[in-house]
Amino acid sequence: MRQPVTPSLLLTTAIVVLLAFAFLGTRPIWDPDEGRYTNVALNMLESGDWMHPMRNEHIGHWTKPPMTYWVIASSVAAFGYNPWAARLPYALAFLVCVWVVWRIARRFMPGEENKAALIYATMFLPFGATQMVTTDFLLAASLSVAMMAWLESRFGNPDVSMRWVWLMWLGFGLGFMIKGPPALLPLLVVIASARLLPASAGRSAFHWTGLLIFALVALPWYIAVTQNVDGLLDYFLGREIVERLASSDQGRHGEWYGWLQIYAPTLILGSLPWTVHVWRWLRSLGSDMRSWRDPARRGDDSFGLILFLWMLLPLIVFCLARSRLPLYLLPLFTPLALIVARQMHLEGKQFPRLRWLALWILLLVGLRFATTFWPTHKNAESWADAIRERTTEKIEEVVFVEDMARYGIHLHLGATVDKVSINPVDLTLFDGEYDGNLDTELVDNDQAAIYICKQERWPELQSQLSARGYPTRVLGDTFNQRVIFRILPKASP
Repeated sequence: MRQPVTPSLLLTTAIVVLLAFAFLGTRPIWDPDEGRYTNVALNMLESGDWMHPMRNEHIGHWTKPPMTYWVIASSVAAFGYNPWAARLPYALAFLVCVWVVWRIARRFMPGEENKAALIYATMFLPFGATQMVTTDFLLAASLSVAMMAWLESRFGNPDVSMRWVWLMWLGFGLGFMIKGPPALLPLLVVIASARLLPASAGRSAFHWTGLLIFALVALPWYIAVTQNVDGLLDYFLGREIVERLASSDQGRHGEWYGWLQIYAPTLILGSLPWTVHVWRWLRSLGSDMRSWRDPARRGDDSFGLILFLWMLLPLIVFCLARSRLPLYLLPLFTPLALIVARQMHLEGKQFPRLRWLALWILLLVGLRFATTFWPTHKNAESWADAIRERTTEKIEEVVFVEDMARYGIHLHLGATVDKVSINPVDLTLFDGEYDGNLDTELVDNDQAAIYICKQERWPELQSQLSARGYPTRVLGDTFNQRVIFRILPKASP
């Protein structure tokens, strides 16, 4: 019988750092999501306006609070215009989540903390999300810290319990500045636990000082921008809360079965290679839930009950909401990793041999490297290279005409990006489809601008420009079935 494998702290740290930083900057920015977030962050950095998230100088981008843009812009300011700098905050968020899992496991399962940390670090979804420039890993890190702090306030040294409560509300405040109201979903766990696992008054998470910390961190920006941007409060409440919860208009799997279609594969594949232990936990839930009916036995298994609530209550809300995407579940992989570690511990299951773990890690790192060469029209670097190859003249702006804007070009080329309509459109300050129309763009007719349109729309566009008196110059061959061109100065009468 082989001896149980117990990874050392040094080995655990080395593996986690490798998984966080291996090939972090080799894959270019992919549109639309990564391009959108980096573009808004760069607009903040270049304009000096860190208060108003802007898609360009005219159109705001209010779908998320500014914290994500702030950290990306700060990283790019420190390390330059490159994908590594844009993704550095996500590698650090990954490290924070691993540390939280390690610390919680040390509190409730002493001796299993290194295993728990490696379980989280090697799960497929957290590892893959480390390279994705979105709000989700930053949110996962802030909420993981908040929940860790709450657990410490409940089960740690009572003399410092209030300090942990303060940290909890700081974490929730930062989460609110990353993604708004969804950051408060773990509070359902805190409230349910207070009902099912009563604590002494001194252990309450809802002390006024903690609520004050949350208010000071989370609310000033919202108050400021809703005061100076007309209609923004209605947009936040209507579009970003009500519609995401109750409407499927955003095309994010809002069908009644969408939760099963999106979240079941996310949990099954995202928890690889530990999925079998998740299944074993699910099979044991029946007996656990029967035992939790007894308050005395519930107290004896408080950690198991809390992990169950931590998974269940936010997941119910995610399933009921009509906007569903896989990365919404990323914050739940913190309790999921702890569930796996606890299930293995309770069943006496041995940790895999290190050589098998090494093979899985090699596969993960290899997949990350392979994405560098994945052929996709969403690769913003390939668009930037295509533009550079076609002109040696100055480029300050790239304008997509009736086409998906590749906002990731901003990071790779250093030029601003717009999307315009051929025909006049009613513009909106709140996340409209277009940044302007062709006539508005032609008012300035910036000679440092490059234009791009679909090949099939080129005859129509060329005809309209000619009718307005503007000659054009096509730059090289088509790229991805697009025509890249400049609009020359208007012909003299």
